[in-house]
Amino acid sequence: MEAQRIAIIGLGRVGGAFLEQLLEKQARGIALLAVAEPQDTAGRRRAEAAGLRLCSLDEIVALRETVDTIFELTGLKSVRRELREKLKLSHNLHTVVAPESTVRIIWALMSDAELPPASGPAVGY
Repeated sequence: MEAQRIAIIGLGRVGGAFLEQLLEKQARGIALLAVAEPQDTAGRRRAEAAGLRLCSLDEIVALRETVDTIFELTGLKSVRRELREKLKLSHNLHTVVAPESTVRIIWALMSDAELPPASGPAVGY
């Protein structure tokens, strides 16, 4: 199976916990290409320790079709909107943006632990 190439935006409580699970599953067809987190969070420190590429949102968008899925886990509607607009302007029709709701489904399938609650307001699309 071809590895799914993933980027994560937002490494707070939810994103950091999700990153930890994905790091454990990399041998199962998951390739973590890059992460974006401007704050000094435990998730960002974990990503740095794992040698992951730390990027800005623009740098992740510039990766274009080399990323299959971007997990947008900031909980900020403005970031999600900006990401979708930048992907559209770059004519990237390949990369999928997955929100927190998708992460919760994936989490339930890959972990017996509870996913930490999001610290920010619950947002949709």
